[in-house]
This record gives sequence, C-alpha cells and structure tokens, in this order.
Amino acid sequence: MNIPLAVTRNAIGEAPDRLGRDALDACFLGPYGENDGLLEKLVVEFLRDHVYWRRNFHPEDPPAIPTRAAQQPGYQAFEARMRRELHTLSAALKKSVPFHSPRYIGHMASDLLLPGLAAQLLTLPYNPNNVSEDAAPVTVEMEIRAGLQLARMLGYPDDPSREACAFGHLTSGGTLANYQALRLALASKAFPVALRAAGVPDIGVPKDDWEAFNLGNDDTIALLGRWQRWLAAQSSLQRSAWQMRVQSERIETLGLTDFFARHTDLRPPRVLAPVTAHYSWSKGLKLLGLGRAQLELLPERSMRLDADALQEALERCLRERQPVLMVVAVLGTTEYGTIDPVDRVVAARDAMRSRGLGFTVHVDGAWGGYLATLFRNPDGSLRDRAEVGSEFARFPQPEVHAAFAALGETDSVTVDPHKLGYLPYGAGAFICRDHRAMTLLAEEADYVFDGEGATDYMARYRRLGQFVPEGSKAGAAAAAVYVTHRVLPLDHAHFGQLSKQTVLAAEAFHARAERFAEELGDIVHACVPFAPDSNLVCLALNPAGNRDVGHANAFARRLHEELRCDPHRPLQVKEFFGSMTTLRPDALAAAELQRIVVQLRLDPATFGPDADRLVILRHTLMNPYLIDRENGISYIDRYFDYLATLVRALA
Repeated sequence: MNIPLAVTRNAIGEAPDRLGRDALDACFLGPYGENDGLLEKLVVEFLRDHVYWRRNFHPEDPPAIPTRAAQQPGYQAFEARMRRELHTLSAALKKSVPFHSPRYIGHMASDLLLPGLAAQLLTLPYNPNNVSEDAAPVTVEMEIRAGLQLARMLGYPDDPSREACAFGHLTSGGTLANYQALRLALASKAFPVALRAAGVPDIGVPKDDWEAFNLGNDDTIALLGRWQRWLAAQSSLQRSAWQMRVQSERIETLGLTDFFARHTDLRPPRVLAPVTAHYSWSKGLKLLGLGRAQLELLPERSMRLDADALQEALERCLRERQPVLMVVAVLGTTEYGTIDPVDRVVAARDAMRSRGLGFTVHVDGAWGGYLATLFRNPDGSLRDRAEVGSEFARFPQPEVHAAFAALGETDSVTVDPHKLGYLPYGAGAFICRDHRAMTLLAEEADYVFDGEGATDYMARYRRLGQFVPEGSKAGAAAAAVYVTHRVLPLDHAHFGQLSKQTVLAAEAFHARAERFAEELGDIVHACVPFAPDSNLVCLALNPAGNRDVGHANAFARRLHEELRCDPHRPLQVKEFFGSMTTLRPDALAAAELQRIVVQLRLDPATFGPDADRLVILRHTLMNPYLIDRENGISYIDRYFDYLATLVRALA
C-alpha cells in the first residue's frame, strides 16, 4: 500500500497557510460537548462503512447469525445483562476526572483531538496488531509514517530514501520509550567490543576494549555499516560462521555478568540525568540489569540541568575510566515544565567523544516534545527566535530556543502523543536520528517474520515486531496518531497553533499569579518559584506571619484537598481541579533555595525530617479554552478568584 506522507491538502488542493481560530473550534468535542453532532456523525458513518466492508468481503456467504436471533430468550437475556453492565459502567465513569473542562488544570491531560479520537474508534473494530504487516497491512505502515512525522518535527532526517533517515515507533507511553532508548544505547555501545572479541579483520575495529566501548554513536553506526559490507563479500558458509561468532560475543547473548567478566577492563556504564528526571529512568536501569546504582542524578539550576555539573561529572568519568552510556536531557520536566540545555549537552557529547569518552544523548520530551511544532516551518526548517517570539510576551527565552534548535543533533527522543498531542492513552513514541542502529535490536521470530533481511526502509520496518519491545501492538493507536498529524501537520502554522494557545495561557497565568501575590500579600506570601519555559506553572504559598516549613506544607495540602479529584464527592461541587508537587532543598542550588524562602518569608532552618521538602501547587495549562474569547471568560482569572477565597478561609 502507499500511504502519503506530505502535508494534507484542503478541498481545492492547496495546503492551508495557517490553522485559524475557527478551525481550532473543530478540533475537540468541546468543554460543553459542543461538537457532539460532528463526532456522532463520524462514528455512525464509519461504523456503517465497517459493516458494509464485512458484508462485501464474500457476499455469497450467508449470514451466520439468523434474523430471528434477537427474539430468542437467551439472546435477550444476554443483551439485558450487557446493557445493565454498560449502564453501570457509564454511571461509574461520571466520577472520572473532567479533563475536558477548562476548570481542570491539574495533571498532564486534557480534551482529545477529534481526528485522533475518530480515527481510533474507526480502527478498533478492525483490531489490527502492528507486530507485522501480516496482522496489520494498513496501520503498521501508518506507525512507521507517524515516526517519520515526529522525526521531521524534531529536525531529524525524515526521507526514507536517505541512508541515514530517522526511525520512530509508538509505545504504550514515555516510560517504554525511555526503556527502548536504553536498549538501543547499550546495544550500540557494546557491539564494537563484540566485533573485537570475535576477531573481525580489516574493518577498522578499535584496538582495545576501552576504545571500542567508547565510540560515539555515529562511529558505531559507521563501523556497523563496514561490518555489513565486509560480511556480504564473504562466501555463504563464511558469512554464517562469522555471524554466529560475533553473535556469541554480543552483550545480548552473554548477559551483563558474562560480558563484563570477559572484558575486565570495562565497567558497567553510567547514565547521567538531571535530578528532575522521571522515575522511569530508575526503573529502566533496573529492568536492563545495570542497576539503580548506575543512574547518577545531576544538580539543577532553576530546575534545569546544570551543564557545568554535567561537564564535571564527565571529566570525572574520563579520569576514572568510568564508561557513560547516555546523558539524558529533559524537554519539559514533569513538575515544572522547564527545558534542559539540550544544546550544551550535545556540545559536551561532541567534545568528550574527541577525547575518547563516547555516549549517546537522549532527550526525554514526553511532555514538551510537541512544543517543537512552534519552532518548525511547514517545510521543516527551523524558525528563528524573533519570529517565534513575536506572538508571545517572553517565550521563548534564548536558552529555550537554543534547546529546541539542537534537537536535530541528539541521538534519540521520547515524545508522548497522549500528552501534548491530545490523543488517547497509551500512545508514546521513541524516535532515533539514524535508523541504521536499529539493526542491533532486531529479533527473529520465525512464526511471525519471514527471516529475509529487507533493505528497503518501509519493507524492513513493516516487520515492526523485530525491533520494538512489545510482541503485540494496537494498530488503532497508530491510526489515531498518523491521521491527527495529517489533519494537523506538525509545524507552527497548523499543530503549533494549538501549542501556541497553551503557552499564551501559561504567560497569562504567570502574570495573574504575580498580581495575586500582590493583592493578597497581607494574608499569604506567594511566588512562582521558576518562570515557566512551557505550559506548566507552579505556585508556592505560605500564610502571612508563618516561618515554619511544616505549617506552610500543611496549608498547601489543605488547599490541594479542595483542588483534587475526590471520588466520594460529586464533581459538580468542585470549582477547579489542580495538582501538587514538592521542592526538595537537595535538588536546589543554595542561592535558589534562599531566594524562594525569602520570597515566602520562611525560615530555612525549619526544613527537617518532618518537612524535608516544600509542598507547592502545580498547574498544567493544556486546555485551549482557558481564555474563552467567545464568551469573554478567563478561567485563569476565575481560578485565582476561587483560590483567593480558599486562602482567606484557610489562613
């Protein structure tokens, strides 16, 4: 089949210059269910289309279910039970979190984009399994194309005819995408050592284990290409023998214990990540068998990775001959939405590679990945900072623009379509800059794959199960992602118009928070601890006159009790929904901690075993209708009015 990759055209064949505000109104079911007719029409239309497809598969086959079946007692009893349970489920679901509402500003969830929701519902009855094209002849290619769509958004090469094209696939979420990044990094790091141990001649294998284990990612890919070409030149018998010889030396065959026992000059490699990194990195290192001890968390500056601390850690690793597997940069931290200096991490990788310490750079953009749409032109080129910033008050700061500009130079990225892509759970994504490294993850399963090594990019990855962690994959999720990106191309003029609304909301929220602090200064001391880089804004509060951290935390928790979802109370009694997080002194530079406690009038000496962190409110500003221009309503203003009422009552 041939699924198009180009920008979607409108009815007269032209690509729309920019997604207008009126088009945004068609994107969601809506806070009030305003687009119910549109969604209902789509669902009924394509359900009928699916039924016609079934009836026309072999129309000569008679119906297996008789027309009189619906009148039979057993049929009616089953239908009654099914209806009863579905009505029970429907009633129970009314206690769900109202992510669709602009009154919800808690966790990383919002309303769902109609193209993705409809595409997923449309595809579900077909039930494709994206493990291979045999089980999903349509949606497996959609998944590969969706990976290329995301690659283009990030600045990676997205032309499958290019030798060094990127590759991406979907996962259940960012956690599994991070695991895949670790798998690929370890396979790439250990492969040159296996070639050396197998005694492969004449292809430029490094002279010792340390050098082999510390090649840069691009050097390993080049070595892999030389090995494949050398192998192809051997006779069939020799080729098979060499393949078995190298395979027997690979870390995937030996396991960690035997691999490092054979290579005593090497130590298990370390992963360097900021202290704000998601806990999936700890879980991933345990799962891989390297162990939590190999995860080194680096200090922050203003909740962004301290690039100087990274450089110090790398210098120490080089001195101590401690290999580094990967450096992780976060593109939108879970707590604060802050953006790590990706450009400086890439520069550190390149500098250390020239000194013999090679590692990969992975960006955990599970949250902020889709903000890259704000920085991309429809032709895939990068927008300059002045152009991006012309529509905002302060976004993006120079360091934020530099971070997004450097994404194309990283080795791999995690992105979550089910976060800022506004698509149903679970749809994460893993994207690597050069697909050729994926050879090192290939797994053969004879009952699924034909075993022939396809060289054509699309043909190769239609055997998707060879390369991904899962053995079964929902094709409906791939359809949702691909179709959404076709309807809303991943550039500033289309999908970026949605991202723009969220950043504008964050700027408005930040400004309103500062006014709130001034207006209620005699009742509560309040501050935004870190200016937002994206669309998450935190707020720290302390009752006026209080100096004790424990008492301030109790106050913040009482506020959060009024903002959290309570399944024991009707949703309608809640005015707004928010979340909370914490600031840990050990994660902050001393000067930053001092700045925050001074603003809140707290005594830093009151941090202790019972109050080892500061509880703060956290606000995720995803909903595009937080500022309702149609009705002249600012839910941001309403939220702060409500918060002021709570503060006065509790203080």
